[in-house]
Amino acid sequence: MTTQAPIDPRHEQGQQKVARVEVYWRAVTYKTVVGYSCLGVAILFGGFYLAKPDWYSFVYKKFTNAVNNAVSNSDPELAGTDQKKAKFVNLDGKVEVKKVDSVKWADADFRTSLDKGDQIKTGPDGDARITFADGTTYTMKPDSLVVVEENSTESNRPSSSGIGITTGTVDWATPTWTLAESKAQVRVEDTKAQLGSNSRGAVKADPDNKSSEIVVSSGSAQVQRGAEKIDLAAFEKVTIPSGGAIQKSNVLAPPDLLEPLNLAPIIVENPKTSPVRFEWKPVRDAVSYTLRISTTAMFTKTVKEPKVSGTAVEITGLDPGDYFWNVTATDGKKQTSEVSAIFKFTLVARGQSQDMVLEIISTQVVGHSAEIVGKTEPGAALIVNGQSVPNIAPDGNFRHFTEQLAPGQHTISIIGSNRRGGTNMKQVSIVVPK
Repeated sequence: MTTQAPIDPRHEQGQQKVARVEVYWRAVTYKTVVGYSCLGVAILFGGFYLAKPDWYSFVYKKFTNAVNNAVSNSDPELAGTDQKKAKFVNLDGKVEVKKVDSVKWADADFRTSLDKGDQIKTGPDGDARITFADGTTYTMKPDSLVVVEENSTESNRPSSSGIGITTGTVDWATPTWTLAESKAQVRVEDTKAQLGSNSRGAVKADPDNKSSEIVVSSGSAQVQRGAEKIDLAAFEKVTIPSGGAIQKSNVLAPPDLLEPLNLAPIIVENPKTSPVRFEWKPVRDAVSYTLRISTTAMFTKTVKEPKVSGTAVEITGLDPGDYFWNVTATDGKKQTSEVSAIFKFTLVARGQSQDMVLEIISTQVVGHSAEIVGKTEPGAALIVNGQSVPNIAPDGNFRHFTEQLAPGQHTISIIGSNRRGGTNMKQVSIVVPK
């Protein structure tokens, strides 16, 4: 006989008590997981660094290079497009830009890119130099207003750049183009000038006097208004009246600068009282010259501006520092030449107790150049006849070839400065045969 425990009438048979398993858990945030993961990676790499530092450096370098390459190549199309835009390379004073799709003027800066239709204006103290992707530059003088009219730089195709000048003065400079069909132009009112390769000049628009001028200082240009075309060579200009025929004439050539040499340091005992000699070549028909010395490359801060009748002058009262200088010529009719090339020099106070090592070992003439061999201090900077010496060995030894020299006797100046403020200068004489 089988016995069975009585069934509790308070429960149905399907609801009888069964064994249970209880599960407990703790919520962990993603932040905690990431934190512990980073800690683990850091401990792992730290162990590798202590055990094999060379392997660690190799992996780290590979990782950073990969990241940098990914960033730089993240959008090559946009990067290439940006490189084709016109940009500012010099800004001084008040310069504003109005984009083609805007009605407001905004201050220009070096991050501002220029598109076709954009307008640029300079204030009474403003200067701006704009460079296009093809290498053409346009330098706006104070109180000028221009518009970008052309900027085409497609790969393996002729480039094209151009601006329109409403008012003011703009200097231009074109490069030597690789494709002959490339072009650059400036427009003033209804007249356009096609600028030749490797040319320089200036355009002046004067709405008040209803007249404009285009001057070529080097290279060539072709001026066209309607069916009228005029070719311009170096030191020629055209005057464009609003209601008359274009007039062509010659202009004074700007002087060639001689001294101080471009980029040359001038080392003196007392810069404030020591005279600095400026010299240039004479210009035919010129009766006077104007020397301008500035602390800025765009001559917005002129410190000296003497007018002289000769071709040389000594200037005192300059503080130590970097300076830029140029010269213009004036004839008996009060006509003024274009500005000469701009030279830069540095005025340095000689460090009496900080002299540097500078030894000239040998010099010889190689073709029409001078070879200078010498030794200086490691880390020193040297300038030979206005040229920086790029290759100075870690032990201070150097070998430098000058630019091509004309036949005759020359004095070569070697000027150096070290990191302690010390300076030194040597001069050697050579004769270049015919």
